[in-house]
Amino acid sequence: MPSGHAQQDSARARRTGPRPLAPIPFEVEAAFPELTGTVREVTLLYPRAGQPGPDDSSIGGPLLWPADEPWPMCAEPDHYKPLSAPVGPEPVAMVPVVQLYARNVPDLVFPAGTDLLQILWCPLVHEDDQYAANPRLHWRNSALTAAGTAAGAPPRPHTAEEDYLPRPCTVSPTPAMEYPNQDLPEELGELLDERFKVLKEEQGYDYFEVATTQQSKVGGYPGWTQPPDWPDCAGCGTRMEHLLSVTATEPGRGRWLPLDDRDPRHDEDTTPPWRAEADPGALDAFGHGMCLGDLGGMYFFVCRICPETPYTHRYDC
Repeated sequence: MPSGHAQQDSARARRTGPRPLAPIPFEVEAAFPELTGTVREVTLLYPRAGQPGPDDSSIGGPLLWPADEPWPMCAEPDHYKPLSAPVGPEPVAMVPVVQLYARNVPDLVFPAGTDLLQILWCPLVHEDDQYAANPRLHWRNSALTAAGTAAGAPPRPHTAEEDYLPRPCTVSPTPAMEYPNQDLPEELGELLDERFKVLKEEQGYDYFEVATTQQSKVGGYPGWTQPPDWPDCAGCGTRMEHLLSVTATEPGRGRWLPLDDRDPRHDEDTTPPWRAEADPGALDAFGHGMCLGDLGGMYFFVCRICPETPYTHRYDC
């Protein structure tokens, strides 16, 4: 019979529904009226190591792939592994990074006739692509795709940069609201800086800790670690919409740590939920295992104006 910890770990791996979160401990726009109108809806993904299948939303899990569509390969001449021998001429198989079904992420707007989003990338560094992995995005109709899926496992890359190989993770799409962090205009940030410090001194928490979050998510604000670099659409010139972030960091403490991941020894009488630490036995399962430039991420953007829904990405570290 499995131990209590093993049963808890198994239960965590199977969680796919929304996670319970601590409420934000203050009214942001009442305390800082200058932020009125900046709140955005976000869906937090909370990737956890597991065994998702092709019918599941996942990070790093198997994709529902059409049998009549060749698996994508990267033959770019500039891809390489740092400090390693040059990559041979054989194309490198792309790896699954994200799969999201509309049923799991109802706030994600899908192009007409589609209900499945898939992202793959070449797991090598590309000099002409922000010195990062080279991604590819697909929108699909899951019913049509499932009618003729490929059998067997897809090809694996014959060489790869380990930092761009996600381990299979289940996701628990969780709706929330967030305010800008790096996207806070510089002038406004300077204006509010002293009041943010007062909030920290008087209440014990920081605006950036409880109102903003850098983690893998859909919508909301990109999880930038560097100054924002919003792209404009090459077709129509408008600023593109943040689709999702895949980040190297996941919350292991604080307000954005799901309540059911907290250390069971947490004393709510002495430590509020937005200061809680994670259960040490759960931490190994947190996240997809990719470094992405240490603490950085890959941010995907789309244009909803152009009919083909063009996309692009940014990378920082």
